[in-house]
Amino acid sequence: MKTDMTDIAMNLQRRGLTFGLLLTALVPSAKAATTLKVSHASGSTEVPLKPQRVLVFDLGALDTLDALGVKISGVPKWKMPPVLARYEGADYAKIGSLFVPDEEAVHAAAPDLIIIGSRTRDKYERLSKLAPTIDLSTDPADFYGSVERNAQALGRIFGKEAEVAERLARMKQSMAQVKQQAAGAGTALILLTTGGKISAYGSGSRFGLLHDVFGMKPADPALKPTTHGQAVSYEYIFKTNPDWLFVIDRDAAIGGQGKAAAQLLDNPLVARTKAWTRGRVVYLDPVQLYLTSAGLRAEQDIIDAVGKALAKT
Repeated sequence: MKTDMTDIAMNLQRRGLTFGLLLTALVPSAKAATTLKVSHASGSTEVPLKPQRVLVFDLGALDTLDALGVKISGVPKWKMPPVLARYEGADYAKIGSLFVPDEEAVHAAAPDLIIIGSRTRDKYERLSKLAPTIDLSTDPADFYGSVERNAQALGRIFGKEAEVAERLARMKQSMAQVKQQAAGAGTALILLTTGGKISAYGSGSRFGLLHDVFGMKPADPALKPTTHGQAVSYEYIFKTNPDWLFVIDRDAAIGGQGKAAAQLLDNPLVARTKAWTRGRVVYLDPVQLYLTSAGLRAEQDIIDAVGKALAKT
């Protein structure tokens, strides 16, 4: 039987209640409906849902947000990779460099949300005083776990949960396929070239995903996971004699003037390695590995590139 609203009002009054109290109990508060508490690398922050003015210092986060179609208001002044080149334009506020925020420019942009990463992590406290700030630095010990968590956080903030879930599912499927390919691919050595010098990276390093995630055997298990890699010589590469060489040209990523990686490695000793003689020298996209790393689009491209290379064996 349908209850008359007048009866409800009289019952509430007898209990010392009012319609106002009833509505308070039934309707969520404005804060709960418009903000979200986000856990991140530097703590947790209450951020607005679907913020309108967003400043992004981290290029990995920018890669993800651009792929999701999220509107961005400000970015660092930097030579952007082709896929992000439009952010160099005057339509986007320039808020400092990748490493040093311009706090006056940040303040003038009146942001609803600031997103940082590892390069500006030490500026988190200062930026937090200007606007809600989240730190999407990745965890080297759980790289893809942190990529997933960061992407899911951005999905919740901007109402893109379904698209993020779809992209993560595709990434996991691609990773599983690459793991199968890597199982019998032999040993690999990861090299980074910059300023005419060569460094090697092993398991546990910033570029160690080939070993730690995809399961490729390290050509030198003794390599220590240092931030800038271990400086190596042509003799070292020859002696290590990997089945695969995966190369990152840092100068190409940052606009440096050093010799290109292909020129630097064109050496008689390197030419005698199994990798070189069998055509297994893979030049990975340096921008994706060095600048937009941890972005959903960049990581998918990296995984696909490794899989495409291994498929040729």
